[in-house]
Amino acid sequence: MKIYDAYRMAIEAGMKRDLRPQSEVRRILDDFREVFDSLPEDRKELFDQERLWNPYADSRFSYGSDKAKELDAERFMWGIDITSSEIILADRLREKGERIDAVIAHHPNGSSKTPFPEVMMQMTAMFSDMGVDPQKAHDLVKERMEQVLRNMQGFNYNQTADAARMLDIPFFNIHAPADNMVEEFMVRKMDELQPKTLKDIIDSLYSEPEVRAAAKCNSPPIILSGNPDDECGKVMVKMNGGTSFSKETYQALGEAGVKTIVAMHYPEDHVEKAEEAGINLIISGHMASDSIGVNLICDIWEKEGIEVVPCSGFTRFSRN
Repeated sequence: MKIYDAYRMAIEAGMKRDLRPQSEVRRILDDFREVFDSLPEDRKELFDQERLWNPYADSRFSYGSDKAKELDAERFMWGIDITSSEIILADRLREKGERIDAVIAHHPNGSSKTPFPEVMMQMTAMFSDMGVDPQKAHDLVKERMEQVLRNMQGFNYNQTADAARMLDIPFFNIHAPADNMVEEFMVRKMDELQPKTLKDIIDSLYSEPEVRAAAKCNSPPIILSGNPDDECGKVMVKMNGGTSFSKETYQALGEAGVKTIVAMHYPEDHVEKAEEAGINLIISGHMASDSIGVNLICDIWEKEGIEVVPCSGFTRFSRN
């Protein structure tokens, strides 16, 4: 398998697990095709043509895509956050004789950094599934997405990609597809468990090796709001969507009957709003939860003979 084929396989795995109807995911691609076709020729060469097959703006091949279509994929290095330091580390490992075909980031980087908030629209399906009116869900997410998009405009988006270019190491990131994988995994876990209390949820999280590895590093799952013996009621899992939703969303979720949310992390100012809405908050752990999603993609690659070297917060555990 070629490096780019492995990248595309990961994106497509995430598409299959998107909370939205597949017809809606395809419509995103069709809309961008119309935009591309309508552009004057001098602008078409500037258009991000991954948008024609990849619906996730937060996941991109930022350096070496042409080369990656010719090179075999045998051994990748993947970290939750990749900076120039990790690119230099990969180059150093190569110097020591280790094979590193490409470096992968989980969080947006390079050409996926600035537009990544676009994937927040996935949350509309999550909220609708919980009973929030679809139009209200759309309005809540759209307002928050536009705010985050504005805040992203000042970032030095290509710093790490430039390091990869200078050392000639293929570099890409996979964010939403991996988050979709862990979203499906955690939702299924809660459906099978049917927890009664917050303690039941915490105990179930400890059954995952990524969570146990994080706990060893003093980052266990915790109850942020609520008590262990509190009834958890209707549970919402929030693993995808790119970043946190607005604090105003808790009222809508509470009115829809949501009693507990399990998420990777929460902004500090969300706790009070959640408590006002009568919603318990459980932190599953950022590195632990991201590692589960990344591992589920690595498991797909493992079946194709691809090895992944973990770094930068990612802990590798195979479920094959």
